[in-house]
Amino acid sequence: MFALLKNNRYLISRRIVQLSVIMLFLGGNYFGWKILIGNYSSATFLNKIVLSDPYATLQILVSGFLGTTDLLVGALIVLLFYAIIGGRVFCGWVCPVNLLTDFAAWSRKKIGFKFNTKIVLTRNTRYYILVLSLILSAIIGIAAFEIISPISIFHRAIIFGIGGSWTMILALFLFDFAVVKEGWCGHLCPLGSFYSVVGKYGVLKVYHEKEKCTLCNKCFEVCPEHQVLSIVGKKDGYIQNGECTNCGRCIEVCEDDALKFSINYIRK
Repeated sequence: MFALLKNNRYLISRRIVQLSVIMLFLGGNYFGWKILIGNYSSATFLNKIVLSDPYATLQILVSGFLGTTDLLVGALIVLLFYAIIGGRVFCGWVCPVNLLTDFAAWSRKKIGFKFNTKIVLTRNTRYYILVLSLILSAIIGIAAFEIISPISIFHRAIIFGIGGSWTMILALFLFDFAVVKEGWCGHLCPLGSFYSVVGKYGVLKVYHEKEKCTLCNKCFEVCPEHQVLSIVGKKDGYIQNGECTNCGRCIEVCEDDALKFSINYIRK
């Protein structure tokens, strides 16, 4: 049991955080809890601190609307938080869609499903969608991505039980399960690309020790952004790529103890 917990300690921690955020939103909407009220785009913490999605706020600003002081300050708080921590921590530890896409990956592995699709997407596609969403927001005068955001759809489905939302969730699951591996989070999500840029120079990074590495490649097998592991087996150093979600799965499966979380800029 101890070994099972040790080998899944970050996975378990991530699920606790993700489900806790959902429960706090449920409590705020249904039971009057004052801990976290609102949604993933805009929420109030402890009925005092406004928290705003900086990417959604950016879309609002380019669409021509002047955000309120609370909105802008809330966006700055969230932006600084993820910029300082680093990586796509929101994607790996907070985003509810990660629960769905991870489940799709787990189901595919358990069933042994093999992809037989000719659809080819590059991971840079999400950056193009990021730019396009800002251009469209400026043209149509509203936050373009927020209209179709799976995060918002997932939130509405969980909190309000809206039927149509579940259809979109099923479609997203099937896309990741049967069409493109890591399809949404790894190739299409503009919020993920936004946090890749924001968190590139954060302080929390995965550190690799070459001397301990036996090139077992288990980290590559579990990493949803395996391109970030380019230094594995080659040199000591931090995983500096901002696309790392800091999920910790590579650390958990590394029997060589060659990977660990560390504070960036401390090691030479």
